[in-house]
Amino acid sequence: MIRIRLFAAARDAAGTAEFAVPAGTCSHVVAALVDGRPRRFAEVLALSSLVTDGRRLDPRSEDLIADGATVDVLPPFAGG
Repeated sequence: MIRIRLFAAARDAAGTAEFAVPAGTCSHVVAALVDGRPRRFAEVLALSSLVTDGRRLDPRSEDLIADGATVDVLPPFAGG
C-alpha cells in the first residue's frame, strides 16, 4: 500500500488528511486516488503536485510507486 497525505485544499476536498491506495504506476495510483471521492477532490488533484522522496511525480506516467511509499498531494497555495 501507498500512504497518501493530503494538504490544504486537497485535504478539505477529500474530507480526510490521509488514506492508503494499492501500489502501482503513477497513473494507476492517481486513478485510485479519485475513485469514490468527491468530484471536487478530482478537480483539486488535477491542479496539485504529487511528491514522493523529494521528487515530483508525473501523474500520467507509468513509473512505479513502490509499496510502502508516501505520496504528498500539494495543491497550489498563495505565494507560490
